[in-house]
Amino acid sequence: METPIENNELALTEVNPETQPNKRRKKKSIVWEHFTIETVGAGCRRACCKQCKQSFAYSTGSKVAGTSHLKRHIAKGTCTLILRNQEKNQLSPYSAPSKMGGAGSASEPPKRRYRTSSLMSVPFDQDRCRHEIARMIIMHDYPLHMVEHPGFVAFVQNLQPRFDMVSFNTVQGDCVATYLREKQSLLKFIEGSPGRICLTLDLWTSRQSVGYVFLTGHFIDMDWKLHRRILNVVMEPCPDSETAFSHAVAVCLSDWSLENKLFSITLNQPLGEIGIEYLRAQLSIKNPLLLNGQFLVGNCVARTLSSMALDVFGAGRETIKKIRDSVKYVKTSESHEEKFLELKQQLQVPSTKSLFLDDQNQWNTTYEMLVAASELKEVFSCLDTSDPDYKEAPSFDDWKLVETLCTFLKLFYDAASWLTSTTTIPTTNTFYHEMWKIQTELARAATSEDPFISNLSKPMQEKVDKYWKDCGLVLAIAVAMDPRFKMKLVEFSFPKIYGDEAASAYIRVVDEGLHELFLEYVALPLPLTPTYVDEGNPGIMKAEDHSEGGGGGGLPSSYGLSDFDMYIMETSTQQMKSELDQYLEESVLPRVQEFELLGWWKLNKLKYPTLSKMARDILSIPVSSVAVESIFDTVGKEMDEYRSSLRPETLEALICAKDWLQYGSSPPEMSNALVKMEF
Repeated sequence: METPIENNELALTEVNPETQPNKRRKKKSIVWEHFTIETVGAGCRRACCKQCKQSFAYSTGSKVAGTSHLKRHIAKGTCTLILRNQEKNQLSPYSAPSKMGGAGSASEPPKRRYRTSSLMSVPFDQDRCRHEIARMIIMHDYPLHMVEHPGFVAFVQNLQPRFDMVSFNTVQGDCVATYLREKQSLLKFIEGSPGRICLTLDLWTSRQSVGYVFLTGHFIDMDWKLHRRILNVVMEPCPDSETAFSHAVAVCLSDWSLENKLFSITLNQPLGEIGIEYLRAQLSIKNPLLLNGQFLVGNCVARTLSSMALDVFGAGRETIKKIRDSVKYVKTSESHEEKFLELKQQLQVPSTKSLFLDDQNQWNTTYEMLVAASELKEVFSCLDTSDPDYKEAPSFDDWKLVETLCTFLKLFYDAASWLTSTTTIPTTNTFYHEMWKIQTELARAATSEDPFISNLSKPMQEKVDKYWKDCGLVLAIAVAMDPRFKMKLVEFSFPKIYGDEAASAYIRVVDEGLHELFLEYVALPLPLTPTYVDEGNPGIMKAEDHSEGGGGGGLPSSYGLSDFDMYIMETSTQQMKSELDQYLEESVLPRVQEFELLGWWKLNKLKYPTLSKMARDILSIPVSSVAVESIFDTVGKEMDEYRSSLRPETLEALICAKDWLQYGSSPPEMSNALVKMEF
């Protein structure tokens, strides 16, 4: 037998001597660090593993087998000796050796490394794989049973034969463990936020007549960033009861230790007087209600806008059906659509809109369908000339009605679009402008000489008036916290909303409410915490700093200082009152597009120490209680059958963890990350 050809020797690149007999190059594959080539016969060579001495086909005559099967032998742990060494050293056979130390490292020149997969240097870790499967299930809403599906089992076993497949119960425990780990991180984050927290409650139904209340927290952190996190999903056996919401809120406050931190609650459906009283009675025990609880319960603006959109659809039901049928005629046949596009080109219609069918459970799609069809009405009107099968063209009056409907819908669509941002959360002050615009336009439409327009606008005007009655004070105080408007916008807009005579009384209500709320913040005890020190009060020392022998910086005896404390309270109150008045009396800032309201308050928190705390809480009040993807829904959300079949604790863990993971996850400590849980 001839001497083996080592990996660092020159070898023929082609076995056939007739092609390029003298062309030689070094072998580049990393596998040649683990294999040698041995000639076993005339024109037949085999690759021999240096560790286990097992041989594999390499070349026969002019045919070369390649190196893929050799890589599998090394990388997948088929070689028993390499596997044993790998378990000892926790390194893959494809890992690069240490640059320092090792036999012969001083004399041998460094070997050049060629293309290798970075995954090959990662040791196999059963716990890490389980952790990633749990994350995958959470992030993509996969069913827990998928780990037992034959197709998934076969896929994993082929991908990594060493992985021990997990059962339904095991992956359920892993998902809950991920939820618990992320919850601890969120708890610390909320505890470190200096302001109060606002809750939204969104009730989902199910076929089992059981309700699920989604409780989402809204708060502004120390860096003046507005956050939104799902905190709880509480199953309510009797969702129609007056106590359902109060019970869900109690669970949330206890679970997250939010006593004394709750500021407001926004609901996605009207709550009766009895239900509101249940909430007030429950929260007033441990949670101070500012302004006598006027901020406690608010209505969801998304539901109000959807309700008014449905009023518009109801008024034009027959016409909308004609438009939908015409769009369906074009979009459900390639030949029909080709004729439509050819006619559009002939008529030189400038519209860039494309036709599409709407989803009747999402009112924005119906509005967008009507807008696109209206811009292409000339094509529809002439379509029967080139397509004799098209016989249901909308009339001139139909298109005129569509324009009227779209005028109303655009108001609601523009307002709702502010709520659909997935990158930034709009602050409360934004919706003062939108609701003011809607209310003004509906009031103008109610006086129209066209009976259709006036009759359509009146029921919608009543809904806006009700929303404004419930939430107008919150919106007005929020816009007063915007230095570009302050009370000036309230004074300017209220006469347009209520009329000149009644406006002064409503303006006075807002002004008095603003000052009363500020005085309540003045009366709150100073939060002598590290958070307060970090917020710009370096003169406040920590309790542990007041130690004996501190170089004379300690406090004197408290003898005789009780009257001094009363004096400080009285004089500070006078100064704090002027803080609000000083803010309101200063000129408003120029309105620039890139202005960041929360950033302005962050820069001015030292100038307005108490007012900035009030602004932080006011501007975090959410106006909508539904998720971004549900802003335009026309029907309530229903829990699907699979999720309803899960344990309530598991359901809550899956939904909350998915929401939290999109903001980044806390790094798992794999030694104790996977909590043993039995179900």
